[in-house]
Amino acid sequence: MKKLKIIKMGHPTLRKVARELTLEEIHSGFIKNLIQDMYKAMQEATGIGLAAPQVNYSLSMALIDRNFDEPEDAPPQDPPYEVYINPKITVVDPTLSGHWEGCLSVPGLRGFVERPRHVRVDYLDQEGRPKSVEAQDFKAVVLQHELDHLIGKLYVDRITDRTKLLYEEEWESYLKENPKEEGKSLED
Repeated sequence: MKKLKIIKMGHPTLRKVARELTLEEIHSGFIKNLIQDMYKAMQEATGIGLAAPQVNYSLSMALIDRNFDEPEDAPPQDPPYEVYINPKITVVDPTLSGHWEGCLSVPGLRGFVERPRHVRVDYLDQEGRPKSVEAQDFKAVVLQHELDHLIGKLYVDRITDRTKLLYEEEWESYLKENPKEEGKSLED
């Protein structure tokens, strides 16, 4: 396994539109190894998602931990991650839902982002099979956050109220003083 470095905001790869993978590439040893290496990097960083551009590969691929929204006593799913290759998002319900988001590529900050609460994602899995998933609420946020990386966007680009971009330690004390503002938190 190769140890991958998660790049940070300011690195040009994070602002590129990622290139789609061909079926031949999806079946290659390189992509299979990259998926494993990305999963390990995501685990080590204690994230719930990671997109290929975050490890300096401008490829249209992201991983999301399948167990992030399961109850603590639920048996772990195998494999423990879902791979989204060449994903396309469709908004099913444009009603906005707000959450405090963080990002492994924007360490130390949290921001309040409003996103559509219900989306559908059409994608290829790690075997190149077409799949589709609908997600609502927090899972919809996670998908949109990760897939934004594939179009060169970071969550900070989606913040509409810049006063709600905070350092993590301030975010924690802010929520203690304003519990009505608390939503689920996301860190990819």
